[in-house]
Amino acid sequence: MAELGIEIRDVNFSWPNGEKVINSCSLEVPKGEFWMLLGTNGSGKSTLLRLLAGLLTLQSGSIRVSRPLGFVFQNPDHQLVMPTVGADVAFGLVEEKLLNEQIRARVNEALGAVNLLSLQRRPIYALSGGQKQRVAIAGALARQCEVLLLDEPTALLDPDSQMELVASVRRLVKSRGITALWVTHRLDELNYCDGAFLLEKGQMVDRGEPQRLKERMMAVEDIES
Repeated sequence: MAELGIEIRDVNFSWPNGEKVINSCSLEVPKGEFWMLLGTNGSGKSTLLRLLAGLLTLQSGSIRVSRPLGFVFQNPDHQLVMPTVGADVAFGLVEEKLLNEQIRARVNEALGAVNLLSLQRRPIYALSGGQKQRVAIAGALARQCEVLLLDEPTALLDPDSQMELVASVRRLVKSRGITALWVTHRLDELNYCDGAFLLEKGQMVDRGEPQRLKERMMAVEDIES
């Protein structure tokens, strides 16, 4: 049996008003694989990812995630806090109490992995949306994360930047043995993952080979149109 990087068992979650968002949900992502969580708006994808990251409190069920863990928001402006690229990547290493040389080495390696090493001194405000998302990913790489969670990271990007980012994440996952779960509703992004889950109204209704799930969703879209 493959070692798991992410394991969710019978998770339920409701908002304070009683609205149920996640309903008896279970999923597994093998270590070192790149999986996507697919579903329409309001299906519970982002809520499930936030439960995995510990940003929401688990109400019932169990979650096991390899650590350290990195989280990439849909809007990178919500997580980039320092004025320059290099400073932002270094900021996430403060808790590790590393020597300055170790911090520099980690920052250089992480920025090199996302092809932003030449922009280390660039102000964050001067970056494109795709570059900002790569800085956020570099921050997770610098912390040597074992699991990377990405919440619709291409939502604010143009089509070319969308495909560039998803291809870049796949390369990083495969070269570094990272486990990744990527939330999306864009069917063309499924071409890059190892497997996919389909969430509907908080329930896991399908999982497996991404091309099959892509064809299922395209058939539904054809019917609805």
